[in-house]
Amino acid sequence: MASQQYKAWSVVAASTIAFTVCFMIWMMFAVIGIPIKKTLGLNETQFGILVATPVLTGSLIRLPLGMWTDKFGGRIVFFVLMLSTIFPIYMISQATTFLGFLVTGLFVGVAGGSFTVGIAYCARWFPKQRQGLAMGIFGAGNTGAAVTKLVAPIIVVGYGWTMVPQVYAVLMLVTALLFWFFSYTDHDHKVGKSITIAEQLAALKDPKVWKYSQYYSIVFGGYVALALWMTKYYVSEYGFDLKTAALLAAAFSIPGGVLRAIGGYFSDKYGAHAMTWWVLWFSLICLFFLSYPQTDFTIQTVKGPQAFHIGLSAPVFTVIMFSMGIAFAIGKASVFKYISDDYPHNIGVISGVVGLAGGMGGFLMPIMFGALVDLTGIRSSAFMLMFGVVWVSLMWMYWTEVRPLDAKRHLKRAVVDTLE
Repeated sequence: MASQQYKAWSVVAASTIAFTVCFMIWMMFAVIGIPIKKTLGLNETQFGILVATPVLTGSLIRLPLGMWTDKFGGRIVFFVLMLSTIFPIYMISQATTFLGFLVTGLFVGVAGGSFTVGIAYCARWFPKQRQGLAMGIFGAGNTGAAVTKLVAPIIVVGYGWTMVPQVYAVLMLVTALLFWFFSYTDHDHKVGKSITIAEQLAALKDPKVWKYSQYYSIVFGGYVALALWMTKYYVSEYGFDLKTAALLAAAFSIPGGVLRAIGGYFSDKYGAHAMTWWVLWFSLICLFFLSYPQTDFTIQTVKGPQAFHIGLSAPVFTVIMFSMGIAFAIGKASVFKYISDDYPHNIGVISGVVGLAGGMGGFLMPIMFGALVDLTGIRSSAFMLMFGVVWVSLMWMYWTEVRPLDAKRHLKRAVVDTLE
């Protein structure tokens, strides 16, 4: 009979692989959306809607999935979720109209809800002091975005974009079966049958839940939005072909997923607040440089007019994106460390709410990116938008966490001085 420790790590391994495949499928339109855009003649806003559509359902379904995970257990919910997406994934290859892609994309988007199921499922197999690491390892499945950028372009170039959803449908079926055989159920992890929906949702009255949602709308929502947008950005801004653009875009997606486990380890060691605070500041600095558009200007000098150009080259842009991907990876883990610390008995529901907020950020931002480009003609306006969102979050954290902590330190120092 398998030991509890073996079961715990088997659950984490099976869930991480399953989540990676789900994320690959969730991000599929980031690659196949480009030839679809060309075929249908879509503008930037329509392209944003196309790539973001799966994110919508993957976000909205996170709260009920979190509740069902608490109630019925992660294994069965995860398995049924994967099975439910197989047919819609295949049907993407049969769509021919913009509406057809949107409808199939909505059903495929359910795969994105797998995060809420897996995060609660994995966390409950570990003690509190190791939950950050377990959740971080599972969250590394975000690298599915990078895998899609590496694999899908090869399939598109070799066999056409319609082959991508067909291959992914088979992959999802195989993954679901493997997950079932290598995962386990512990009935002690479920909430009591007497717990009502109203009791599960009572924590939503806590303002901290909404603050964590705001943080997650950046580190995860921003990650999803940029993972969807970057391939197209490289094609439009720097003139790369699809394969090169997708490869460079993966430089952001890979650290944003793989290093999440390290973020979980550091969050266990240094605390969720410290890690999230520095992640937001670092992201703000990166976004400041990314926001500056390509600029040509001329000044009058004593020797006559002198022309200058200011703008990020493709290598510098990629390095900054890679750096911000690392920050987002750590931030995704640190936000969920807040949740496991503050809501140990309600992880499914709270992670569902916070995950929903993050997913909605990933849904809304690509649409706003496209609208801003159509309105301003400035591609870097996407980063200007994110800069503003990060600034709001930093101010919220400062007034609700940093200032109270400073006040406590001053009070403690005053008490010590008085006693001395």
